[in-house]
This record gives sequence, structure tokens and C-alpha cells, in this order.
Amino acid sequence: MTTNESTAIDSPVDSPADTPVPAHSKEYVHEHTPRLDWHAQAPEVFKAMVRLDAAARKGVDPVILELVKIRASQINHCALCVDMHSKDALAAGESVERIIQLSAWEESQHFYTAKEVAAIALTEAITVLTDGFVPDEVYDKAAALFEEQELTQLIAAITVINAWNRFGVSTRQVPGHYKAGDHK
Repeated sequence: MTTNESTAIDSPVDSPADTPVPAHSKEYVHEHTPRLDWHAQAPEVFKAMVRLDAAARKGVDPVILELVKIRASQINHCALCVDMHSKDALAAGESVERIIQLSAWEESQHFYTAKEVAAIALTEAITVLTDGFVPDEVYDKAAALFEEQELTQLIAAITVINAWNRFGVSTRQVPGHYKAGDHK
């Protein structure tokens, strides 16, 4: 499906006038068009981001990596990245339940390990800087659970997903077309 095609399913608009439309039919809102193809307009920036992403993920537990990417993307309202990283996490064996609970992780910490909770909290603190610096309590908890090198890489990975999110939301990239593993 291209970005200009409708995602309508069993749309009454597409049905002939004399054909009854099933009661379960829904007409979905049309998919928006991206503002611009930033990959094509800034290919060197895109390539640099890909290299930065690859460097940042080294040494970070892949499960934690996808959890923080999903959580940062939720906070930043980057639908493309929520779609992409949820699909990648599911393909890697993550449970639907843990992905769903991520948006309310503070009330459902029992779904995650202590290390995952610390990473998610650190993700929120790094992503939402409007209240000031990353709180010492959040940083200290992560520092107690991660080796220094791993913590450094985690901070880099959180920083990189936030950069990707900013490209995604500012250019209105379209979710729904990504297949798990497309960009690994």
C-alpha cells in the first residue's frame, strides 16, 4: 500500500449503492501523506543517523533496547517508531502484554525486571527534559544496575531514538507499513 492509498476496509463509500454494507464494516480515516521524504532530502544525515544508531545499540540488551525505543516513541508521539519498534519487539519474542503495559509502566512494574524498570525510568527522564535535569534518583538507580559502559551505551541509545522521533514527528512519517526487521 502506498502512502496515498486509503486504509478503508469494506468502506460503504466503495460499495455499489444497491449492495448492502455489512454491519461490521468500518470506514477508516484516510492515511496522511508525509510532509517530506527527509531520507532523500538529507541522505548524508540519514546515513549518519543509521551509523549512530548502530554504534549506540552495541552492548545494550536487545529486549531493553526495544522497550526504551517504544517508551520514548510513545512519549514523543512518534507513531512510526511506536509501530516499528513494537513490531520488532514482537518478532523478537516480546509479549503483547508487556508492550501494552509500557504506557503505564509505573503502575505495572511487576511486568518488568528491576533493570528494565530502571531503563524505562531513565528513558522518561532523558526524553522529557522540560522539568530540568535527569533526577539523581533515576540516574543512581540505573547506575546501580548497569555497568558503566552499558549505561553509557543505554544513554546513547535513548538519545538516538529521541533524535529519530524528532525526524518522524516533524516530517509526519506514516506508521503501518513497516515489517519487523526491515531496518535491522
